[in-house]
Order: sequence, then C-alpha cells, then structure tokens
Amino acid sequence: MANGIDVRNISENHNVPMYLTNIDTKPAGIFSGKMVVSMRPIPYEQIVKAVTVTAKVPKVHGAPIHIGNPEAIGIKNINKPDFGEPSTIKEGEVPVFWCCGVTPQSVVMNSKPDFCITHAPGHMLITDIPEAQLQN
Repeated sequence: MANGIDVRNISENHNVPMYLTNIDTKPAGIFSGKMVVSMRPIPYEQIVKAVTVTAKVPKVHGAPIHIGNPEAIGIKNINKPDFGEPSTIKEGEVPVFWCCGVTPQSVVMNSKPDFCITHAPGHMLITDIPEAQLQN
C-alpha cells in the first residue's frame, strides 16, 4: 500500500482469497500436502513493482510464486477461493499469487496429526522482530 499498489482485500474490506494449488510442499516427516496461495489482483503495469517490493522480504511471504493463469497451478475457478473471500479483478489486472500462511492447514488436513495449533488467516503471529531484520 505504501508503494501505491492497491491491496484489494483491504480496500474491499474482506479476507484475502486463498486457493489450494497442485504444487506439492516439501515433505518433512509425516507432514506433506499441497501449497496454498493468496491472490492479489495487480494492474499489469505495477507487477514488476509488486515483485520488487515483496522480494525484499523473503523471510515472510517474499516474491510471488506465480503470476497469471490460475489454472497453471491447479486453480479451477478464481471467483471461488478455497479459503477467504473473492476479490474483484478489474480490467487490466493480473492475478498474482504468493505463498500463504494457510499452507500448514493444508498439510495438517493431509497429514492428520493428533494435535495442532495454527493461526487464523489475516491474524499472524506477532513477534518483536523488526521488519528491517526480515529483509534480505
């Protein structure tokens, strides 16, 4: 937002749209599953800026995992997210997808551990680590 890019779910006052993909996570012990991505529609001419800005924080969401055709990553209907609520995609905008903190829920649903604690979408863990320390 500070870089002049609309964060649609915030401007439309709803939870970010999130989708289960066909991208496998790297298994760890009993844990495995499919990656979940969040989507933000970005005007075509602002995509490079969005990638550049988010790539500076690889320890959090980082750069997008996919730009463009949702079907290429297994998303059948962009208007029906698996989690969250759909965002309006305006003419001239491209769907841009980031790795999502809901991926662990996908892994948990697949792995079925006896007990698990996770976060709620849009309500992440808060730490005392300054944002500057999360950048490259």
